[in-house]
Amino acid sequence: MNKLTTLDTLITRFQQQKPIRASSLVITLYGDAIEPHGGTVWLGSLIKLLEPMGINERLMRTTIFRLTQDGWLTNDKVGRKSYYSLTGSGRRKFEQAFRRVYNSNQTVWDGSWCLIMTQQLSPEERKQLLDDLSWQGFVVLTGQLIGSPITNLTDINTVLVSSGLQNKVIVFKTLQQEELAGKQVRTLVRECWELDKLGEQYQEFINLFRPVWQELGDKESLDPESSFLTRTLLIHEYRKLLLRDPQLPDELLPGDWEGRAARQLCRNIYRKVTPAAEQWLGNNLESADGPLPEASQSFYQRFGGLN
Repeated sequence: MNKLTTLDTLITRFQQQKPIRASSLVITLYGDAIEPHGGTVWLGSLIKLLEPMGINERLMRTTIFRLTQDGWLTNDKVGRKSYYSLTGSGRRKFEQAFRRVYNSNQTVWDGSWCLIMTQQLSPEERKQLLDDLSWQGFVVLTGQLIGSPITNLTDINTVLVSSGLQNKVIVFKTLQQEELAGKQVRTLVRECWELDKLGEQYQEFINLFRPVWQELGDKESLDPESSFLTRTLLIHEYRKLLLRDPQLPDELLPGDWEGRAARQLCRNIYRKVTPAAEQWLGNNLESADGPLPEASQSFYQRFGGLN
């Protein structure tokens, strides 16, 4: 039934990674497909689900064991079957990233910046802080000053407190500027955030998935398994890009920013394949109570609303 031929290219590309990033793919699967359906699934059905990706039973069992050891997953045994779900900490880790993936609302920037003076930190502390704040767009602006146009002070303070650095740095929030993104600011942003490199990565994503969208346009009905596998690899690749994207305000990005086209493409493909993908999941995944429950209401709000 109308299998997607472009899927072969996606799977081949995934399998050419050495080593295969099975753990990352499993986290994508949980965040995209399993959590909306109750969050718990039988290991046996997981193994069968990802076999077409080139992840055999041995690799899957090893991957699940490592994710459990690392605190991502927890398991319950019912009879001879093991059922796995995300731990509380595992869920919190992926929620921030996945919220970015599916959110359709671009926050309006007020022109303010958050600046943090780090001269009292050791090089190791400064590096760790920058790593912890990178998902909020922080980079080194100059010397020992890091900054971001994303000014959620509550989230920033949470990071500082959890790392024990709240009394070793000075945090400033600037006032709104009359000129939000002058030439000097745009030059600073392009250089400090390496937007050219990120733009090239977004273009690679577009080149990879545009043929998928073109093939989808020619089909009236879709093969459920092909749709599920395509959706999983789509979100897997897009999620990896968003982890590198500082999510800067639109006013600071180039007019032809590749990230905009990549997001629209991802949204269009996701909406198109989701009905058939959900059918496949319902028929092939099993929880301790039987078939997976229906997807939560929040699932259907992804990308501004799913059909």
